[in-house]
Amino acid sequence: MAKPEDRFSFEISLSVLNHLGRNLYRSFMTVLGEAISNSWDADAENVWIYINKSRNSLVIKDDGIGMDGADFQSKFLKIGYSKRSRGKTYSDKDRPFIGRKGIGKLALLSCAKTISVLSKKINAEYVGGIIDNSGLDKAIKKDLTPDKYQLRKVAHKAFKKFEKDHKQGTIIYFEGINDGIKKSADSLKKLIALYFRFSLFDNTFSIYVDDEKVTLEHLDDLANKTQFLWIINDLDDPFIKDKIANGAQFRERRSRTEKKGIRGFIASVVKPSQLKIMTTEEKISVDLFVNGRLREKDILKHIPSTRVVESYLYGQVHFDALDDKVDRFASSREGVVADDPKYASFLEDLKKIIFEIMEEWDKLRNEINQDGDPDNPRITRKARKSKELFNVVSEEYSLPKESGNKGKVDQWVNELSEDAPFNFSSHAECFVSENLVRKYIDDKQIQLSPEARREIKKWKDRETDSKNRANISIDIRRSNVDLSYLSMDDLANLVDKKDPIKEAALSRDAYEYKPMRDALAHTALLTDVAKNRLTTVYENIKARTLCVNVTETPTSQ
Repeated sequence: MAKPEDRFSFEISLSVLNHLGRNLYRSFMTVLGEAISNSWDADAENVWIYINKSRNSLVIKDDGIGMDGADFQSKFLKIGYSKRSRGKTYSDKDRPFIGRKGIGKLALLSCAKTISVLSKKINAEYVGGIIDNSGLDKAIKKDLTPDKYQLRKVAHKAFKKFEKDHKQGTIIYFEGINDGIKKSADSLKKLIALYFRFSLFDNTFSIYVDDEKVTLEHLDDLANKTQFLWIINDLDDPFIKDKIANGAQFRERRSRTEKKGIRGFIASVVKPSQLKIMTTEEKISVDLFVNGRLREKDILKHIPSTRVVESYLYGQVHFDALDDKVDRFASSREGVVADDPKYASFLEDLKKIIFEIMEEWDKLRNEINQDGDPDNPRITRKARKSKELFNVVSEEYSLPKESGNKGKVDQWVNELSEDAPFNFSSHAECFVSENLVRKYIDDKQIQLSPEARREIKKWKDRETDSKNRANISIDIRRSNVDLSYLSMDDLANLVDKKDPIKEAALSRDAYEYKPMRDALAHTALLTDVAKNRLTTVYENIKARTLCVNVTETPTSQ
């Protein structure tokens, strides 16, 4: 054990310590990441994380090289000490160092009331101390120098079960987590699998949560919800190869070759809600990684767009060129310095990639009869809304996978989907235009012609006969007024009766409109020529309907 005289203190102004440490780090995952990164840099093979929600405590333990008293004082407690300062960028096990500035350890101060640190080298005794934030507050108020604020000694009794069989490494014990432990162990495993992926691919480094190893299996749920995938420059990632490709919802994989040094993958899920990690405030996003380490979450926030497709996307973008002799990373390690030229250039290149993916996503969703991007002008708003309505209706005809007829029915639905945007919108146009003409006739109190009365009687008789044969007595039409039995050609003759051979009029357009409108009303699929003609005639009818002189008293038949 450490000798009584082995007392330790910070080597920095305590007020600076306060600003750099406790006020700088906001994300719990950033704090956890710093601890895991320290373990990596210390050549640990294993990191164990233990959660105790009832006691609001967290323990992180590793089997790295550990520290002796000199290391603890001159390296761990020396704020700004960096392993890279001597030009060394790799550990003894040839691992690239994650740490850079030497202030990441201050993240440990930001999330708990007290932080106890114990560490030892092989065949040596533990050294360490307790960082008490309440005591640190008092020291800052009194403007004590660092040597006057000494860490409290660790009570080994609290560490007894963690010290068992611990030959070397570091143990950090967080007590009184500031915002409480909101994440469940299962959620934490998923987050670690997402943000510390290097730990899943390196067989010399493992992370455990409550003694369960974090593996790719903790991302199975996400893989099963993945719908489309874009791989940038053939990223070698087992998550893509072994998980997404076998996902239940996976439909499409596309590869992109880029010359800008950007690697990674962008994927989309079926519904935006599937990117929310339950019991947490975390949302899976498109994140930036440099040399395999998470550098910025949700990189798309720096690419201006209000497209709905963003809420469906997640992935990883790797750009190792950001890690060179220039330090581009924010002190909080939660982002990159925004005005850095290389970073700005990278964002421009990424923007082009993302926008092209957004276009492809919209087309792919349209092909499988699912709602796409309403902000994409490649499809008119009316056609897109019609297609969306078709998608909702056709979902009711989706058979389970085990059904022998599923493939056939899906094919039939897909064949209808091509006509859906036109047919659904045309039905709506008929509904609106004809009812507007009815309202105009009613408003102007236009008298029914003999021809109109004969037509009304014919359809009333047919309705009565049909109801009798069906043995139903309920009212079918909300309003049984005579006008509700007239179609556009009859209505047009009441409004705009002219000789259709001699003059352009609403009635002439209605004559052309009727055969195509009737076919459409009987859910027939129209030829392309008929579609074009129906569209042209409808536009004429709409124009005439809107331009009718409401002050004019029409001549009745």
